[in-house]
Amino acid sequence: MDYFLDVVLPIPLEKLFTYKISQAEADFIQEGMRVAVPFGKSKIYTALAYRVHQNAPEAYQPKEIYQILDEQPVVTQIQLKHWGWVAKYYMCTLGEVIRSALPSAFMLESETLILPNKNSDVDERELTDDEFLVFEALQHQTALKISEVSDIVDKKNVMKLINTLVHKGVILQKEELYEQYKPKLVRYVKLSEQYEDEKQLAELLNELARAPKQSQVVLSLFQLKAKSIKPIPISELEKESGGSRAVIKALIDKNILEEYHIRKDRVQFEERSEESKHITLNEYQEKALEDINKGFDEEKPVLLHGVTSSGKTEVYVKLIQKCLENGQQALYLLPEIALTSQLINRLRHYFGHQVSVYHSKYSIHERVEVWNNVLKNTEKAQIVLGARSSLFLPFTNLGLVVVDEEHESSFKQFDPAPRYHARDAAVVLAALHKAKIVLGSATPSIESMYNARIKKYGYASILKRFGDVLMPDINLVDIKEAIRKRRMKGHFSEILIKAITEALDEGEQIILFQNRRGFAPVVECTTCGHVAQCPNCDVSLTYHQHRNQLRCHYCGYHMALQQACLACGSPTLDNKGFGTEQIQQELGRLFPNVSVGRMDLDTTRGKYAYEKIISSFENQEMDILVGTQMVTKGLDFRNVSLVGIMSADSMLNFPDFRAHERSFQMLTQVAGRAGRTKKRGKVLIQTYNPYHQILQQVTTNNYDGMFKEQFYEREQFKYPPLVRLIKITLKDKDFNKLNEAAEWMAGSLRNVLGVQILGPEYPPVARIRRDYLKNIMIKIPQKQSLAQTKNSIKRIEKSFNAISKYKSVRLVYNVDHI
Repeated sequence: MDYFLDVVLPIPLEKLFTYKISQAEADFIQEGMRVAVPFGKSKIYTALAYRVHQNAPEAYQPKEIYQILDEQPVVTQIQLKHWGWVAKYYMCTLGEVIRSALPSAFMLESETLILPNKNSDVDERELTDDEFLVFEALQHQTALKISEVSDIVDKKNVMKLINTLVHKGVILQKEELYEQYKPKLVRYVKLSEQYEDEKQLAELLNELARAPKQSQVVLSLFQLKAKSIKPIPISELEKESGGSRAVIKALIDKNILEEYHIRKDRVQFEERSEESKHITLNEYQEKALEDINKGFDEEKPVLLHGVTSSGKTEVYVKLIQKCLENGQQALYLLPEIALTSQLINRLRHYFGHQVSVYHSKYSIHERVEVWNNVLKNTEKAQIVLGARSSLFLPFTNLGLVVVDEEHESSFKQFDPAPRYHARDAAVVLAALHKAKIVLGSATPSIESMYNARIKKYGYASILKRFGDVLMPDINLVDIKEAIRKRRMKGHFSEILIKAITEALDEGEQIILFQNRRGFAPVVECTTCGHVAQCPNCDVSLTYHQHRNQLRCHYCGYHMALQQACLACGSPTLDNKGFGTEQIQQELGRLFPNVSVGRMDLDTTRGKYAYEKIISSFENQEMDILVGTQMVTKGLDFRNVSLVGIMSADSMLNFPDFRAHERSFQMLTQVAGRAGRTKKRGKVLIQTYNPYHQILQQVTTNNYDGMFKEQFYEREQFKYPPLVRLIKITLKDKDFNKLNEAAEWMAGSLRNVLGVQILGPEYPPVARIRRDYLKNIMIKIPQKQSLAQTKNSIKRIEKSFNAISKYKSVRLVYNVDHI
């Protein structure tokens, strides 16, 4: 009797593929194991076993599998169920979900290039003969193809061998080379605790009378401490005292001085603190916890609406603690990798080494390690903290999901497929595991608040800041008036400069927010009006001063800044608009003795770059932090008293139905970084239109007013949460063919669906990477079946693909488009 295996290939195929297997293989293979299979003429893929059966495929002759790569399944049944839901709901294939979900170390392919791992110490005695042959070959060659490995060991199937070498850290895959950034360990020094009181100190100085150099070092340390409350680096103490490193080392050896490293303190936290058991919640937090548990009893997801700095994290810690006591795993989802570095410390402080971290900046080996720990439910992976990709980990006993900052658009994946929303996918994941889920935010999305109002979600709120700290004092600065009266210095109003000066005099820190990176978004010729454009996209090139080049933020095209206009040749080039880089430069001119840091996509490319910037700002090595929306999200800096928003208007005027909601959320969130301790924080928002309704609502922290107004507008114009949106984007390099195809598609949708179809219409940026784009928006009322509508769209797509003329036109589906 013949046995067959259905597998999921990590490529965008609608159907499962079937292979022939022996009876012994059929008895051994379990759902979720990886198998190496031939596909096409000469390709080998790693596929996931899906189902063993005895029905031969009718359309083709099944091939045999090459080999089984696992002893045990690496993917659980609940995961496959969840991935199936993601594929179906977001209109993509299961193969695309698997490609996105599995760490690429698991997905070996025949085209993979193998490189030696120069950072690992390989014990040759632990390698088998075949492994040693590959290792030795890589000592003489920079890279090997899988076919070459096959020739070296004289075996046809080498996937398992390569798999083992990847796990042992002997080799790396070409596509997984990460920036080898090693964090800088800054050495700091402080006086040992035993010399804190004056009597001991006097004795110490008497003792050191015979060692004048050591005595001078101790006195210099006092002088530095008197000048500033910041930590004192050893290099600074050495410079101030005139003593050598040897003198300072002698004092450290005598335990008079203590040496410590800032970097090490942040991430290496092994011991579990008992504090999580003794966290005392205030009355508002207790009430919120009670409401959350009430929602859990009704088996509903719960929305926690807590104003900025109200202590939502402490409530989450209590929930996680209860989850761990029940012997279950917890998942803590965050929208930004930047946030994880701060939360790692807080959670590790409470839960020690039970916390694992998973996001895209982690290397291939770290991700495989976390995957295996979660699958085996080890003590190291009881709490997983991560960005949206951590949803796909193989949880075996999930008890709690926390989605922090649930309103964030970063939870939605845009490219490549699956274009899923992590918040919504997390709600489904929790339901499959019968786990509890809490969504937290200071500015909940209108969809989540609507679900809470119609009792689909439970609701809990904390409307007072922790420790009765006052909400920040928010003021609007009319820059139209300031420009008219010539009271601006660069992009800074007099009021903002005065507030920055006062904060610096008090020894406090400042955050300045400008949601644009680079130096200037446009470089224009004042003679002929020509603006340098990207040749591949419909956008102007952004000027980056530190590289002295013009860059496209869509496709990465760049060119050196021209000395003269490319159109008319005159040297009259002028910058229009401003980004974070320009703000940083202006601050250098206005406050020459102040340390200014910048946090945007350009400065946070390395694996530890976020932590490096955040830790130096936390340790008060920087006085002012300039940043894009990265600085708005949930970061907790204790010494920030002033937040300045450089220009609020660009967000408000964005062509999108969510623009006002987003502006309210972003401005409220960035305002919430100010005054998180006893002193009331101050926020200044520079705008050309201080009477705008949204800005008025931000200054009074009026979330309910914003919700009512936006909800009324959405009702009138039929937008979510009252309808479901599916956006179809058509892409092609041929402008005329795209227009024709988009008209055909929109016409067919109108004929079949009978719902409101908008478009086809060009997006604000109508050409990206040489592809022209056109959008069609489908609005589906709540009463209409979403599944049936999607099936109809898929049937129309089949007819569309049957037209030979439109074969090159790509269709991209974006369900619940943000």
